[in-house]
Amino acid sequence: MSEDTSQLAEYSVTDYEVGQDNLQRFGLDIHNPVFPISASVIIALVAFTLLFPGMADGFFGWLRPAITSTFDWLFLLAGDVFVLFCLVLVASPLGKIRLGGKDAQPEYGYFGWFAMLFAAGMGIGLMFYGVSEPITHFTTSMAGGPDAPLMGAAGDTEAARRLGMAATIYHWALHPWAIYAVVALALAFFSYNWGLPLTMRSAFYPLLKERVWGWPGHLIDILAVFATLFGLATSLGFGAEQAVAGLNYLFGVPDTMLSNIVLIVLITGAALTSVVAGLDSGVKRLSEINMVLALILLLFVFFVGPTVDLLRGFVGNTVAYFTNVIPLSNPFGRMDDGYRTGWTTFYWAWWMSWSPFVGMFIARVSRGRSVREFITCVLIIPTAVSIIWMTVFGGTALTETIGGFSGIVDVALEVKLFEMLAQLPLNAITSFIGIVLVIVFFVTSSDSGSLVIDTITAGGKVDAPVPQRIFWATFEGLVAITLLLGGGLGALQAAAIATGFPFAILLLVLCWSTFRGLLAERRHPFLQNARAEARAAE
Repeated sequence: MSEDTSQLAEYSVTDYEVGQDNLQRFGLDIHNPVFPISASVIIALVAFTLLFPGMADGFFGWLRPAITSTFDWLFLLAGDVFVLFCLVLVASPLGKIRLGGKDAQPEYGYFGWFAMLFAAGMGIGLMFYGVSEPITHFTTSMAGGPDAPLMGAAGDTEAARRLGMAATIYHWALHPWAIYAVVALALAFFSYNWGLPLTMRSAFYPLLKERVWGWPGHLIDILAVFATLFGLATSLGFGAEQAVAGLNYLFGVPDTMLSNIVLIVLITGAALTSVVAGLDSGVKRLSEINMVLALILLLFVFFVGPTVDLLRGFVGNTVAYFTNVIPLSNPFGRMDDGYRTGWTTFYWAWWMSWSPFVGMFIARVSRGRSVREFITCVLIIPTAVSIIWMTVFGGTALTETIGGFSGIVDVALEVKLFEMLAQLPLNAITSFIGIVLVIVFFVTSSDSGSLVIDTITAGGKVDAPVPQRIFWATFEGLVAITLLLGGGLGALQAAAIATGFPFAILLLVLCWSTFRGLLAERRHPFLQNARAEARAAE
């Protein structure tokens, strides 16, 4: 028996409960010290930003470019490693391992599973960037230079179109979902197969052994809380900006900071209702509703827009993506500084800061899948949907722009979607659906995030008391408001990057830990039975 399996077989639930020192008071189930340290630091940051807005604005304005320009190579290299790691697992015998044991059955059907992982993973981002990013990369590619992906294709409209779409899809396809997949796989595997708590520290058990219940584990979980909260706050900020812009576009609602704050407060209130309802009644139902609405909007734009161009574009964009993915993902020797640091590095940091949230959420709904099925679905299905989404929305906007309409190029990022929809029939209805999608994605992200943070701070418990969920859902909205006041979207992006940087290193270590755990599982398949027997004996 290996060292990994022998130590785990002797480990009992009581060992962990003594080590985590729960404080069960006032109807709470607090994991000391993860909860108090995380909450205290976040409260201190909120207070600092509100009391010293000038200093906060200057700090956040410095932080983002400082990290992205210095460590861009690390983010890109880490993203490549995660994709390769996933492909190796799919192709290897380790892919046969089933999450939860060989007799485990999936708890959710494919539709509900896809809806939840997709809504939690990228819903707001696709709405915000579905039109704005392809248009931006196309215009910079036409101009050429360091702000364009791979230095652009100056003056060549068709080449700039292909490169712009390839550069966009690169940010929403295999690489980001590989980041989510490695975290989700690690959490699901060590929880369902090794019987460890559903929290980030458990993924490092093969390397840290019993030290995961001490301060090394505490620090991992605290960092996961920070990453989740700030990554989520960034998405909430994007969602609020776009929803208010849409309301201004349709109904003349003032596009001001106050409007953003009011919207965040209202939607946080809606998220609290969903949080109290729980995963099956709240998140799952909202996710499925949003999937249907998103599909309706997608089909409308496809059939009413330039359908033939979009059909050709799907094939062309897919080919362009796979043709350019290697040079786009090359971390060394590139000259496109503006694109690499301004877009890719931010995205990778954002995805990595989101990875504890999305990874844990996907893990919670993925019991019963084999490793091969899990990785294939988490990578391929969202990649295909992202290509379709970007082709339909971005392709329609590009057709209008290349045809001579400059309105989409001229407006702000958050308005580009509505400006594109305005060129199609029934634009008032479709724009309203777009706003609803943003808001519901906002709600599902908020309530999913609060459930995940609550699980981490409760030591891996998936049924922690409702008051704790309410606390974290409330603070997600408060942090988003505070950072908007302290520096706008730039402050939100800086916060996500700041937590994404240490997580890039942590996730590289996590890949090695997961690999060791899977090898031990394949060599000693009795492992989950030993854990189950330990529970039964107690």
